[in-house]
Amino acid sequence: MASLRDLGLSEYEARAYRALLRTGPTTAKDLSRASEVPMGRIYDVLNSLEQHNLVRSQAASRPKKYVAVEPDAALDRLLDEKKEELRTQAEQYESVVDDLSTELDAGEPVDGQFWTAAVGAEEATDLLLERIAAAERRVVVVAGAPATGFDLGTIGERVTAELEAALERGVEIRVLLSPATVDELPRSVGRRYTAELTDMDGFEVRTLPDVDGTFNVFDEIEVCIEVPHPLSSDEPFAMIDVKDIEFATSVKDQFEPRWAEAEPLTFG
Repeated sequence: MASLRDLGLSEYEARAYRALLRTGPTTAKDLSRASEVPMGRIYDVLNSLEQHNLVRSQAASRPKKYVAVEPDAALDRLLDEKKEELRTQAEQYESVVDDLSTELDAGEPVDGQFWTAAVGAEEATDLLLERIAAAERRVVVVAGAPATGFDLGTIGERVTAELEAALERGVEIRVLLSPATVDELPRSVGRRYTAELTDMDGFEVRTLPDVDGTFNVFDEIEVCIEVPHPLSSDEPFAMIDVKDIEFATSVKDQFEPRWAEAEPLTFG
């Protein structure tokens, strides 16, 4: 059940406020009895509720009386306080991340081989977005056939957003698509491409009829390869991520002549 404690009040503060709603204007002594808040604590509790702007006091009366602010106004004030508290915490966490991003430097890539695989549409998409986000210099995207096993509209938007973020940090991006893939792209992706990405430095999309395979090359040291399901194109696929400079260089060398033959892509 929802509780005033969820919005930041203590147990005694919640009891006192609820009791004030029942009793109407009352003294601290009477409120202590009605709320079962000890008399030794009731004034501290009322002072705290006043600081939250949840109660008003009538100082001219003897003894002093208190009245609860209407619930709608009280809840709005508590919600605003909680939002401000969360906003401040978010800013603090962002500052921590900025500091750690500088401190936790992965360093230059070392020679060697490493590979991993993500199985299933969501896991594969997360892996792809993660690798785009980690790119520092260049990204090559090749889509020879519409990706299978997931909602192309939703995933296309997420990938486009991540590519846009990469461009903003200075990453060069080249995208090579087959006509079949272009035909399957949702209109929302086409609109974003024409409205936002085409004017950004370092971004270019071309199309070529005989593009085979779907893969991505990152910084010429890493390759993500889409693996379609061997028995059903409707089932989730897998993504294999290979970190191997020699292999990535070989893939890029085969990509370059295909890129030179391709035509710039335009959306009608």
